[in-house]
Amino acid sequence: MEHAAKHLFCFGYGYSCNYLGHELMGRGGWGVSGTTRDQSRKSELKSRGVKAHLLDDDIPLADPVYMLRDVTHILISTPPSSGGDPTFNMHAQDLLNLPKLEWVGYLSTTGSYGDRGGSWVDESSEVRPTTKRGSRRLNVERQYLSLLKSYGLPVHIFRLAGIYGPGRSALDSVRSSVARRIDKPGHVFSRVHVEDLVQVLLASMYAPKSGEVYNVSDDMPAPSHEVIDYACALLRRPVPPLIPFDGANLAPIALSFYADNKRVRNAKIKSDLGVSLRYPSYKEGLKACMDAEEYASSFLKII
Repeated sequence: MEHAAKHLFCFGYGYSCNYLGHELMGRGGWGVSGTTRDQSRKSELKSRGVKAHLLDDDIPLADPVYMLRDVTHILISTPPSSGGDPTFNMHAQDLLNLPKLEWVGYLSTTGSYGDRGGSWVDESSEVRPTTKRGSRRLNVERQYLSLLKSYGLPVHIFRLAGIYGPGRSALDSVRSSVARRIDKPGHVFSRVHVEDLVQVLLASMYAPKSGEVYNVSDDMPAPSHEVIDYACALLRRPVPPLIPFDGANLAPIALSFYADNKRVRNAKIKSDLGVSLRYPSYKEGLKACMDAEEYASSFLKII
């Protein structure tokens, strides 16, 4: 770790950071560390070459000056609460003091745009969140951008559509028999495969432009029931019945996802960062998830 030319530290080392960290370690010349709330998760990350530290909403890093001393890149994905972003609340000053820092990324949400009745939004669109989750993320965006304005912190904002990938997709919902096909006419979701998110983050890390905001989504917003249809076809499973939205009796968290209806433009990640999506729609993405899971299953059988 001490001899790595670059060092990524992830506040909230979860699903997306797993993929980014794995990619960087495979390239060589990178050290990777991050935070988790769970001791067993800390041990698991250590076994994969990631130096992990415990961090919770009200428990800061034990020795941030030492732990962050050679960090060059920081990715923040800690979920905000009513009290704000825990990383910002506990460690904003520590970030400002880092001597080698080149890049800071904050993973936000396209929920910042709110409901647009199915219309398209891009990075120049007004932000007017309609959900608590979107409002909290937007507030954190503004907090980090204030550190750029006042102190020059090299902040980059990534507004993410729904992330999916191996082990976290419609395929898993269908396999576990919890998939529901909800019909809300005219409603669409934007989404992005985790590998394409990693592409975007890497492109930004290698060509930083402080203060930029990027939408991260694929090319084809689509109704959720169409995605379930396709997952069922790939798995050769029967398709669940189509349920009218008004009679679906959805849980509050699911209802919040249906509160916003918009299509997210992704032209900026292509024009500014040179990204070419590997999975421009859920069809290529789900097929790749299935191939990856089948490969992993066959590999485990071999060993």
